[in-house]
Amino acid sequence: MPHHQHHPHGTLRLHRRFHSRGLRNCRDVVVWLPPGYGRGRRRHPVVYFQDGQNIFDPLTAFLGNSWRAGETAARLIRAGEIVAPIMVGVYNTGFNRMNEYAPTSGEFTGWDGEKCLSKGDAKRYARFFVHELKPFIDARYLTRSGPRTTAVAGSSMGALVSLYLALWHPRTFGHVGALSPSVWWDNRVVLRDFSALRKKPDVRVWLDTGTAEPGWEVVGLLRDTLVARGWQPGGDLQYHEAAGGEHTESAWAERLGEVLGFFFPREKPAQRPPARAGRRSSL
Repeated sequence: MPHHQHHPHGTLRLHRRFHSRGLRNCRDVVVWLPPGYGRGRRRHPVVYFQDGQNIFDPLTAFLGNSWRAGETAARLIRAGEIVAPIMVGVYNTGFNRMNEYAPTSGEFTGWDGEKCLSKGDAKRYARFFVHELKPFIDARYLTRSGPRTTAVAGSSMGALVSLYLALWHPRTFGHVGALSPSVWWDNRVVLRDFSALRKKPDVRVWLDTGTAEPGWEVVGLLRDTLVARGWQPGGDLQYHEAAGGEHTESAWAERLGEVLGFFFPREKPAQRPPARAGRRSSL
């Protein structure tokens, strides 16, 4: 049974040690339900986040800095700016994070400065998402399960793997949020892979970077690659450069509201033209 936490910004349900048959490991999965969830059996779009321990709770977030996703979503829902989503935080598995998030094998530098190797297990990780995790969420919650109402998002290497999840499975994920993606991975393999697309997938992309991040300009090359393959800036591609933005959880938290607004904006009701005053007859 999931552990529940109720607060004014929605309800958190923690599914501890969710087991993956394909990956042969376990991870926690936390689900945020919007205020009023369950009333009238209304169904909701879904956003899946990588590095799920950083998304909602400062107690589990890196250096205590969470994305404050529940507070941000609740504020936008109250303001009538977004359709109320269900949000799913998929925890990473610690040291194995780089293996699961990397689309190819390659070398990276660990937090201790040591050189490490990644096997590039992202395809297996993607199958876990599509064939194990998403069916679990759809079976237990009031979701709208189609690609137009399903988004995947992350930052850094989590952003990179989110791009590949949408690239490999566009019939599952119709929206992707790539915040400060690790375009540098494997000599910028993501640029080569997206350049090689024969047909543009029907996926809407949020892409951003902070101008205080090392090598931030290379994210602009990914934007150019997407445009060359048919994405329309201001349409199904939103690109944003955050002036002075750093490669931190706090910086990504500041941009989350715009990302959610890009995914699932609430359409404003059409305003009726004012009634024309009736002509007064003179007696």
